[in-house]
Amino acid sequence: MQNRYTEPGKQIAERVILVGVGTPRDELDEEDSLEELASLADTAGAEVVGSMVQNLESPEPGTYIGSGKIEEVRRLAEETGANGLIADDELSPAQLRNLSDALDLKVMDRTLLILDIFAQRATSSEGKIQVELAQLKYRMTRLAGIGTELSRLGGGIGTRGPGEKKLETDRRLIQRRMAQLRRELDEVKKHRQLLRTHRGEGAAPVAAIVGYTNAGKSTLLNTLTGAGVLAENKLFATLDPVTRLLEMESGQKVLLTDTVGFIRKLPHNLVEAFSSTLEEAKYADVIIHVVDASNPQADMQMATVYDTLQELGAMGKPVITLLNKADCLDEGSLGNMVPDRNADAVIRTSAKTGEGLDRFLDALQEILMRDKILIERTYSYAEGGKVQLIRTYGTLLESRYEPDGIYVKAYVPKKIYGSV
Repeated sequence: MQNRYTEPGKQIAERVILVGVGTPRDELDEEDSLEELASLADTAGAEVVGSMVQNLESPEPGTYIGSGKIEEVRRLAEETGANGLIADDELSPAQLRNLSDALDLKVMDRTLLILDIFAQRATSSEGKIQVELAQLKYRMTRLAGIGTELSRLGGGIGTRGPGEKKLETDRRLIQRRMAQLRRELDEVKKHRQLLRTHRGEGAAPVAAIVGYTNAGKSTLLNTLTGAGVLAENKLFATLDPVTRLLEMESGQKVLLTDTVGFIRKLPHNLVEAFSSTLEEAKYADVIIHVVDASNPQADMQMATVYDTLQELGAMGKPVITLLNKADCLDEGSLGNMVPDRNADAVIRTSAKTGEGLDRFLDALQEILMRDKILIERTYSYAEGGKVQLIRTYGTLLESRYEPDGIYVKAYVPKKIYGSV
């Protein structure tokens, strides 16, 4: 029988059991959280053969779950032929080691799973550097947890075992590689900053498309600009930011930038490693927040996006929220959603069918007009360059050729007002 989480005919690399701990402080029901973890596992290429939740005041410090639940997992693994376990939280080195010893299974946590997906999906040199850096940070914090285990191979009182010596060697190698990657990433950041500066000089406004993973950001970019970006019904289908030019009916040109999707419990190492990519939102003029309105956890996902934007220092900008995937909803489905009080406009859309995108473009035009100044003047023919600048970056309302020059009535961005 085909597992409900796995696509028919898909190659399976791992058969895994999902385990989560529900605590009184959790904002999201742990069963719902495991549904998302199952989607992550499927994206990574694993087959989910079972899942378990244990309600505790807090995870067990040594084993994440209690001894009774460990025994249940062992029996379930024997029944299903599972060869791996994925925990819904980031595990400590001791928890990873103890669970692995107790179950004789490959043990992973949510962070390692997301890192694995990012490693599979990264295509640009920047993305690959960022992922490797995050992986090494993750590994570095766990070296101490395996040091004692390795040193059991030898060593007496007052001496170091060969395992501890290997641990120190591994630590030095990782530190050296991380230093090299940081230098490479600094160069990439400088290049990205130059691109941002160049875009700023060009005066075309920038709109960053943000949202929870799989909300439809890439589909929106493709529909509006024909970008041809990979758009799958998968978590983290695209990692590398893509910028495309959108020319609106008014003649207004806007640079749309698709960003990496956000997710609940996004590992801090990834937020830090992908900061240069995520900062596209920080330097944008407008935020386009895409929400999967068909997802039962849409409210939680919206909160996660705003928490991440806050962490990046990208709040305080005009926001247009698109309640996307309207083609998957019935008429009454949106009524239960919490309104987005951070948004300047909230519009029901379907990036797939095009529904509501005309209203979105009107709202985007209205927001962009706030930063423009109306000019009405005649330019001499020798000032044709200024007229071209207005045509490129302004909103031309009227122009005509007259004996003494070119009459222009247009809205121009404040950035170029002094140049025209």
